[in-house]
Amino acid sequence: MLALGFGMVAALCWAVHDLCVRFVTQDGAIFPALMAVVFTGTVAVLPFAFWIGDWNAMGPQAYGLSILSGVCFTVASVALYNAFGIGPVRLVAPIIGSYPILSVAWAAYNGQAITTGQWWAVGLVVGGVALVSILSDESESNGSQVKAILWGLLSSVGFFTTFATGQAASVAGDELPVTLITRTVCIILLLGILVMQAGPKIPAKGNWLLLSVMGVLDAIALSLVMSAGTLYRPEFAAVAASTFGAITIILAWTFLKERMTFGQWAGVGLTFTGIGYLAL
Repeated sequence: MLALGFGMVAALCWAVHDLCVRFVTQDGAIFPALMAVVFTGTVAVLPFAFWIGDWNAMGPQAYGLSILSGVCFTVASVALYNAFGIGPVRLVAPIIGSYPILSVAWAAYNGQAITTGQWWAVGLVVGGVALVSILSDESESNGSQVKAILWGLLSSVGFFTTFATGQAASVAGDELPVTLITRTVCIILLLGILVMQAGPKIPAKGNWLLLSVMGVLDAIALSLVMSAGTLYRPEFAAVAASTFGAITIILAWTFLKERMTFGQWAGVGLTFTGIGYLAL
């Protein structure tokens, strides 16, 4: 199923992106780093959007949904950074990664037939990601865990609405212009946050190359999930993309030699069992 494949590639891109986050936020300049990632990703999308994007297909509805998607993407990203800033990862990651439940429920509400087996598969994906995160070693909290939960819930809803509105905009218009507008709106809103916020406004000079790579990966991932809006069962792209957390931990085990427990491997197995079922 192509939508599922798009989601898996998006998950891999976001997993590598998240692996890099630990290297560019060590100085605490989280929002400048986020702004740089969104900006460089937008620059990467720009020539493709104007070269092969079908701007003639973009009507008022497509523009409106794209702008709304950009607002939701900003909310989701800011909430994610705040949630992980408080932590612990084992608490907030499963909450943020639960948005596929909303995506599939929305598809069902709009008349898409969802079988019992597919609901169980979505549950396996979300549960597997949750198990991997819950068994992680990061258990320290930098603030109120109630706030971390609320930020995590806001991020989850934000990603669900980002994908729902972005995919709807792609159906009404064209995916590349939709992606560009979404990211441009996010840049404008993040710029406003940076202006009002105290502290550094730009990331450390030595981080720009890595931030640029992260921006390109983020742009590819978001574009793929948006593009799935024109495919069969687009909600499954959001389900597959939610596995980025589990893939990040696998990459950390592979390249950074971080330990993985038997329980975490079991969580990975559950996650990809669910993905495999949806691919049938």
